Amino acid sequence: MAQITIGKTGVRVEQNGFGALPIQRITADEAVYLLKKAYHGGINFFDSARGYTDSEEKLGKAFTGEWEHIFIATKTPAGKAEQFWEDLETSLRMLKTDHIDLYQFHNPPFCPKPGDPSKLYDAMVQAKKQGKIRFIGITNHRLHIAWEAIESGLYDTLQFPLSYLSSEKDLALVAACKEKGMGFIAMKALSGGLITNAAAAYTWMARFKNVIPIWGIQREGELDEFISYIKNPPVLTEERMSFIERDRAGLQGAFCRGCGYCMPCPQGIVINMCARASLLLRRAPLEMLMSERGKAMMKKVEDCIHCDQCSAKCPYGLDPPTLLQKNYQDYQEILAGKPL
Repeated sequence: MAQITIGKTGVRVEQNGFGALPIQRITADEAVYLLKKAYHGGINFFDSARGYTDSEEKLGKAFTGEWEHIFIATKTPAGKAEQFWEDLETSLRMLKTDHIDLYQFHNPPFCPKPGDPSKLYDAMVQAKKQGKIRFIGITNHRLHIAWEAIESGLYDTLQFPLSYLSSEKDLALVAACKEKGMGFIAMKALSGGLITNAAAAYTWMARFKNVIPIWGIQREGELDEFISYIKNPPVLTEERMSFIERDRAGLQGAFCRGCGYCMPCPQGIVINMCARASLLLRRAPLEMLMSERGKAMMKKVEDCIHCDQCSAKCPYGLDPPTLLQKNYQDYQEILAGKPL
Protein backbone atom coordinates (compact mmCIF):
# COMPACT_ATOMS: atom_id res chain seq x y z
CA MET A 1 0.00 0.00 0.00
CA ALA A 2 1.07 3.63 0.37
CA GLN A 3 0.52 6.72 2.43
CA ILE A 4 -2.94 8.27 2.17
CA THR A 5 -4.58 11.43 3.47
CA ILE A 6 -7.33 10.98 6.06
CA GLY A 7 -10.25 12.77 4.45
CA LYS A 8 -10.04 16.56 4.75
CA THR A 9 -7.78 16.44 7.82
CA GLY A 10 -4.62 16.84 5.76
CA VAL A 11 -2.95 14.14 7.87
CA ARG A 12 -1.06 11.47 5.95
CA VAL A 13 -0.59 7.97 7.33
CA GLU A 14 0.46 4.57 6.11
CA GLN A 15 -2.57 2.82 4.60
CA ASN A 16 -1.96 -0.04 6.99
CA GLY A 17 -3.28 0.49 10.52
CA PHE A 18 -2.78 -1.39 13.78
CA GLY A 19 -6.01 -2.44 15.50
CA ALA A 20 -5.16 -2.58 19.20
CA LEU A 21 -8.14 -4.58 20.46
CA PRO A 22 -6.28 -7.94 20.49
CA ILE A 23 -3.31 -6.69 22.55
CA GLN A 24 -5.52 -6.74 25.64
CA ARG A 25 -5.14 -10.55 25.47
CA ILE A 26 -1.33 -10.55 25.80
CA THR A 27 1.09 -9.36 28.48
CA ALA A 28 2.25 -5.77 28.71
CA ASP A 29 5.80 -6.69 27.69
CA GLU A 30 4.54 -8.65 24.66
CA ALA A 31 2.26 -5.80 23.64
CA VAL A 32 4.95 -3.13 23.97
CA TYR A 33 7.30 -5.25 21.85
CA LEU A 34 4.68 -5.69 19.11
CA LEU A 35 3.65 -2.03 19.12
CA LYS A 36 7.23 -0.79 18.86
CA LYS A 37 8.00 -3.29 16.12
CA ALA A 38 4.93 -2.15 14.21
CA TYR A 39 5.96 1.49 14.43
CA HIS A 40 9.56 0.88 13.43
CA GLY A 41 8.28 -1.33 10.61
CA GLY A 42 6.36 1.57 9.08
CA ILE A 43 2.90 1.52 10.72
CA ASN A 44 1.95 4.90 12.18
CA PHE A 45 -1.84 4.64 12.67
CA PHE A 46 -2.98 2.94 15.87
CA ASP A 47 -6.61 2.45 16.91
CA SER A 48 -7.77 1.62 20.43
CA ALA A 49 -10.79 2.24 22.69
CA ARG A 50 -11.66 2.95 26.28
CA GLY A 51 -13.58 -0.33 26.22
CA TYR A 52 -10.53 -2.43 25.28
CA THR A 53 -9.51 -2.96 28.93
CA ASP A 54 -5.76 -2.22 29.14
CA SER A 55 -5.10 -1.58 25.43
CA GLU A 56 -4.64 2.18 25.89
CA GLU A 57 -2.35 1.64 28.85
CA LYS A 58 -0.12 -0.67 26.79
CA LEU A 59 0.01 1.90 23.99
CA GLY A 60 1.03 4.51 26.55
CA LYS A 61 3.86 2.32 27.78
CA ALA A 62 5.08 1.72 24.23
CA PHE A 63 4.93 5.27 22.91
CA THR A 64 5.46 7.70 25.78
CA GLY A 65 7.38 10.64 24.35
CA GLU A 66 6.91 9.44 20.75
CA TRP A 67 3.32 10.48 20.05
CA GLU A 68 4.52 13.35 17.85
CA HIS A 69 5.28 10.80 15.13
CA ILE A 70 2.24 8.56 15.62
CA PHE A 71 -1.47 9.02 14.85
CA ILE A 72 -3.55 7.68 17.72
CA ALA A 73 -7.28 7.03 17.45
CA THR A 74 -9.35 5.91 20.40
CA LYS A 75 -13.01 5.81 21.38
CA THR A 76 -15.57 6.49 24.08
CA PRO A 77 -18.77 4.46 24.58
CA ALA A 78 -20.27 7.30 26.64
CA GLY A 79 -23.97 7.96 26.37
CA LYS A 80 -23.86 11.29 28.21
CA ALA A 81 -21.43 14.22 28.35
CA GLU A 82 -20.43 13.53 31.96
CA GLN A 83 -19.15 10.06 31.06
CA PHE A 84 -17.51 11.48 27.92
CA TRP A 85 -15.28 13.73 30.02
CA GLU A 86 -14.39 10.90 32.41
CA ASP A 87 -13.47 8.65 29.49
CA LEU A 88 -11.43 11.35 27.75
CA GLU A 89 -9.37 12.14 30.85
CA THR A 90 -8.82 8.43 31.49
CA SER A 91 -7.69 7.85 27.91
CA LEU A 92 -5.26 10.77 28.06
CA ARG A 93 -3.85 9.42 31.32
CA MET A 94 -3.54 5.84 30.07
CA LEU A 95 -1.97 6.90 26.75
CA LYS A 96 0.38 9.31 28.55
CA THR A 97 -0.33 12.14 26.14
CA ASP A 98 -1.86 15.61 26.31
CA HIS A 99 -4.06 15.13 23.23
CA ILE A 100 -5.68 12.44 21.08
CA ASP A 101 -5.51 12.76 17.30
CA LEU A 102 -8.88 11.17 16.59
CA TYR A 103 -11.53 10.71 19.27
CA GLN A 104 -14.47 8.58 18.17
CA PHE A 105 -17.94 7.84 19.49
CA HIS A 106 -17.87 4.06 19.91
CA ASN A 107 -20.85 2.44 18.15
CA PRO A 108 -23.54 4.76 19.57
CA PRO A 109 -27.20 3.76 19.00
CA PHE A 110 -27.80 7.23 17.50
CA CYS A 111 -25.77 9.85 15.65
CA PRO A 112 -24.64 12.53 18.14
CA LYS A 113 -25.31 16.06 16.90
CA PRO A 114 -25.02 19.59 18.31
CA GLY A 115 -27.70 20.37 20.87
CA ASP A 116 -29.13 16.87 21.25
CA PRO A 117 -30.08 15.71 24.78
CA SER A 118 -26.91 13.65 25.25
CA LYS A 119 -24.66 16.74 24.81
CA LEU A 120 -22.03 14.36 23.44
CA TYR A 121 -21.21 16.25 20.27
CA ASP A 122 -21.10 19.54 22.17
CA ALA A 123 -18.57 17.93 24.52
CA MET A 124 -16.47 16.81 21.53
CA VAL A 125 -16.40 20.36 20.20
CA GLN A 126 -15.41 21.72 23.59
CA ALA A 127 -12.64 19.13 23.95
CA LYS A 128 -11.36 20.11 20.51
CA LYS A 129 -11.31 23.80 21.50
CA GLN A 130 -9.32 22.82 24.60
CA GLY A 131 -6.73 21.08 22.41
CA LYS A 132 -7.44 17.66 23.92
CA ILE A 133 -8.53 16.18 20.59
CA ARG A 134 -7.73 17.10 17.00
CA PHE A 135 -10.43 15.37 14.98
CA ILE A 136 -13.90 13.95 15.59
CA GLY A 137 -14.97 10.49 14.45
CA ILE A 138 -17.73 7.94 14.85
CA THR A 139 -17.75 4.15 14.64
CA ASN A 140 -20.77 1.99 13.95
CA HIS A 141 -22.14 -1.30 12.68
CA ARG A 142 -25.52 0.13 11.62
CA LEU A 143 -25.94 1.39 8.06
CA HIS A 144 -28.56 4.01 8.87
CA ILE A 145 -26.40 5.63 11.55
CA ALA A 146 -23.36 5.54 9.26
CA TRP A 147 -25.36 7.32 6.55
CA GLU A 148 -26.66 9.88 9.03
CA ALA A 149 -23.11 10.63 10.15
CA ILE A 150 -21.90 11.06 6.56
CA GLU A 151 -24.79 13.30 5.57
CA SER A 152 -24.47 15.43 8.72
CA GLY A 153 -21.07 16.80 7.72
CA LEU A 154 -20.11 16.77 11.41
CA TYR A 155 -17.46 14.06 11.36
CA ASP A 156 -13.89 13.80 10.11
CA THR A 157 -13.98 10.00 9.94
CA LEU A 158 -16.29 7.02 9.86
CA GLN A 159 -15.16 3.63 11.14
CA PHE A 160 -17.26 0.79 9.76
CA PRO A 161 -16.78 -2.92 8.96
CA LEU A 162 -15.30 -3.44 5.50
CA SER A 163 -13.83 -6.50 3.86
CA TYR A 164 -14.18 -8.35 0.58
CA LEU A 165 -17.27 -9.97 2.10
CA SER A 166 -19.00 -6.60 2.37
CA SER A 167 -22.23 -5.91 0.49
CA GLU A 168 -22.79 -3.25 -2.15
CA LYS A 169 -24.61 -1.22 0.52
CA ASP A 170 -21.43 -1.19 2.61
CA LEU A 171 -19.29 -0.23 -0.39
CA ALA A 172 -21.62 2.71 -1.06
CA LEU A 173 -20.49 4.16 2.28
CA VAL A 174 -16.88 4.18 1.08
CA ALA A 175 -17.82 6.13 -2.04
CA ALA A 176 -19.94 8.58 -0.05
CA CYS A 177 -17.12 9.24 2.41
CA LYS A 178 -14.76 9.93 -0.47
CA GLU A 179 -17.23 12.38 -1.98
CA LYS A 180 -17.74 14.16 1.35
CA GLY A 181 -14.04 14.27 2.23
CA MET A 182 -14.42 11.93 5.23
CA GLY A 183 -11.76 9.44 6.17
CA PHE A 184 -12.95 5.82 6.16
CA ILE A 185 -11.42 3.46 8.72
CA ALA A 186 -12.08 -0.20 7.92
CA MET A 187 -12.64 -2.42 10.92
CA LYS A 188 -13.16 -6.18 10.60
CA ALA A 189 -10.98 -6.25 7.50
CA LEU A 190 -10.49 -9.99 8.10
CA SER A 191 -14.15 -10.41 9.07
CA GLY A 192 -13.42 -11.50 12.62
CA GLY A 193 -11.09 -14.31 11.53
CA LEU A 194 -13.27 -15.78 8.78
CA ILE A 195 -10.96 -14.37 6.10
CA THR A 196 -7.77 -16.40 6.35
CA ASN A 197 -5.85 -15.11 3.32
CA ALA A 198 -4.29 -11.86 4.53
CA ALA A 199 -2.61 -11.13 1.19
CA ALA A 200 -5.94 -11.35 -0.63
CA ALA A 201 -7.60 -9.11 1.96
CA TYR A 202 -4.74 -6.63 1.73
CA THR A 203 -4.73 -6.36 -2.05
CA TRP A 204 -8.53 -6.01 -2.21
CA MET A 205 -8.43 -3.17 0.34
CA ALA A 206 -5.59 -1.36 -1.45
CA ARG A 207 -7.97 -0.45 -4.29
CA PHE A 208 -9.71 2.10 -2.05
CA LYS A 209 -7.48 5.17 -1.81
CA ASN A 210 -9.55 6.78 0.98
CA VAL A 211 -9.64 3.72 3.27
CA ILE A 212 -7.37 2.83 6.20
CA PRO A 213 -7.73 -0.83 7.19
CA ILE A 214 -6.92 -1.60 10.82
CA TRP A 215 -5.63 -5.14 11.25
CA GLY A 216 -6.27 -6.72 14.65
CA ILE A 217 -2.85 -8.00 15.67
CA GLN A 218 -1.69 -9.95 18.72
CA ARG A 219 1.01 -12.27 17.33
CA GLU A 220 4.40 -11.39 15.89
CA GLY A 221 3.87 -13.60 12.85
CA GLU A 222 0.73 -11.67 11.94
CA LEU A 223 2.55 -8.38 12.33
CA ASP A 224 5.52 -9.53 10.26
CA GLU A 225 3.18 -10.41 7.40
CA PHE A 226 1.53 -6.98 7.31
CA ILE A 227 4.83 -5.12 7.72
CA SER A 228 6.27 -7.08 4.79
CA TYR A 229 3.44 -5.80 2.59
CA ILE A 230 4.54 -2.19 3.10
CA LYS A 231 7.71 -2.60 1.06
CA ASN A 232 6.54 -5.55 -1.03
CA PRO A 233 2.77 -5.20 -1.51
CA PRO A 234 1.06 -8.27 -2.97
CA VAL A 235 -0.73 -7.85 -6.28
CA LEU A 236 -4.41 -8.54 -6.92
CA THR A 237 -3.81 -11.29 -9.45
CA GLU A 238 -6.50 -13.27 -11.26
CA GLU A 239 -5.74 -16.17 -8.92
CA ARG A 240 -6.31 -14.02 -5.84
CA MET A 241 -9.45 -12.53 -7.31
CA SER A 242 -10.80 -16.02 -7.98
CA PHE A 243 -10.05 -16.95 -4.37
CA ILE A 244 -11.92 -13.85 -3.18
CA GLU A 245 -14.93 -14.68 -5.35
CA ARG A 246 -15.05 -18.23 -3.96
CA ASP A 247 -14.90 -16.86 -0.42
CA ARG A 248 -17.64 -14.36 -1.16
CA ALA A 249 -19.87 -17.07 -2.62
CA GLY A 250 -19.40 -19.24 0.46
CA LEU A 251 -19.65 -16.62 3.19
CA GLN A 252 -21.79 -13.66 2.19
CA GLY A 253 -25.17 -13.43 3.85
CA ALA A 254 -26.39 -14.73 7.20
CA PHE A 255 -23.18 -15.33 9.11
CA CYS A 256 -22.07 -13.92 12.45
CA ARG A 257 -19.42 -11.20 12.09
CA GLY A 258 -18.29 -11.62 15.72
CA CYS A 259 -18.82 -7.97 16.69
CA GLY A 260 -20.25 -8.92 20.10
CA TYR A 261 -22.96 -6.29 20.28
CA CYS A 262 -25.52 -9.02 20.98
CA MET A 263 -23.81 -9.64 24.31
CA PRO A 264 -24.19 -10.27 27.18
CA CYS A 265 -26.47 -13.28 26.99
CA PRO A 266 -28.68 -13.78 30.08
CA GLN A 267 -27.92 -17.50 29.85
CA GLY A 268 -24.16 -16.95 29.70
CA ILE A 269 -23.75 -18.11 26.09
CA VAL A 270 -20.71 -16.66 24.30
CA ILE A 271 -22.85 -15.83 21.27
CA ASN A 272 -20.20 -14.11 19.14
CA MET A 273 -18.02 -17.24 19.24
CA CYS A 274 -20.62 -20.02 19.34
CA ALA A 275 -22.67 -18.58 16.46
CA ARG A 276 -19.73 -18.93 14.06
CA ALA A 277 -17.84 -21.85 15.62
CA SER A 278 -18.30 -24.31 12.78
CA LEU A 279 -17.21 -21.72 10.20
CA LEU A 280 -14.08 -20.99 12.20
CA LEU A 281 -13.31 -24.70 12.59
CA ARG A 282 -13.71 -25.36 8.89
CA ARG A 283 -11.64 -22.37 7.78
CA ALA A 284 -8.96 -22.01 10.46
CA PRO A 285 -9.20 -24.81 13.04
CA LEU A 286 -8.85 -23.43 16.55
CA GLU A 287 -7.51 -25.67 19.31
CA MET A 288 -9.50 -23.69 21.86
CA LEU A 289 -12.79 -24.77 20.29
CA MET A 290 -11.79 -28.42 20.47
CA SER A 291 -10.55 -28.22 24.08
CA GLU A 292 -12.60 -29.15 27.15
CA ARG A 293 -13.14 -25.45 27.76
CA GLY A 294 -14.37 -25.04 24.19
CA LYS A 295 -16.71 -27.99 24.51
CA ALA A 296 -18.17 -26.54 27.72
CA MET A 297 -18.63 -23.17 26.00
CA MET A 298 -20.49 -24.75 23.10
CA LYS A 299 -22.66 -26.89 25.38
CA LYS A 300 -24.08 -23.67 26.86
CA VAL A 301 -25.95 -23.28 23.56
CA GLU A 302 -28.36 -25.88 24.95
CA ASP A 303 -29.40 -23.29 27.56
CA CYS A 304 -30.74 -20.84 24.96
CA ILE A 305 -34.30 -19.86 25.92
CA HIS A 306 -35.00 -17.94 22.69
CA CYS A 307 -35.63 -14.70 24.56
CA ASP A 308 -34.49 -12.89 21.39
CA GLN A 309 -32.59 -10.20 23.28
CA CYS A 310 -29.60 -10.96 21.04
CA SER A 311 -31.72 -10.68 17.89
CA ALA A 312 -32.95 -7.25 18.93
CA LYS A 313 -29.36 -6.03 19.46
CA CYS A 314 -27.75 -7.54 16.34
CA PRO A 315 -26.76 -4.64 14.04
CA TYR A 316 -26.87 -6.98 11.03
CA GLY A 317 -30.46 -8.11 11.56
CA LEU A 318 -29.45 -11.75 12.06
CA ASP A 319 -31.24 -14.46 14.03
CA PRO A 320 -28.56 -15.52 16.58
CA PRO A 321 -30.60 -18.34 18.20
CA THR A 322 -30.93 -20.05 14.81
CA LEU A 323 -27.23 -19.52 14.07
CA LEU A 324 -26.35 -20.93 17.50
CA GLN A 325 -28.34 -24.09 16.90
CA LYS A 326 -26.92 -24.62 13.40
CA ASN A 327 -23.36 -24.12 14.60
CA TYR A 328 -23.85 -26.36 17.63
CA GLN A 329 -25.24 -29.17 15.49
CA ASP A 330 -22.37 -28.85 13.03
CA TYR A 331 -19.87 -28.64 15.89
CA GLN A 332 -21.19 -31.91 17.38
CA GLU A 333 -20.87 -33.60 14.00
CA ILE A 334 -17.27 -32.44 13.74
CA LEU A 335 -16.53 -33.81 17.21
CA ALA A 336 -18.12 -37.11 16.15
CA GLY A 337 -15.61 -37.40 13.33
CA LYS A 338 -17.18 -35.56 10.43
CA PRO A 339 -14.28 -34.30 8.27
CA LEU A 340 -13.52 -30.58 8.28
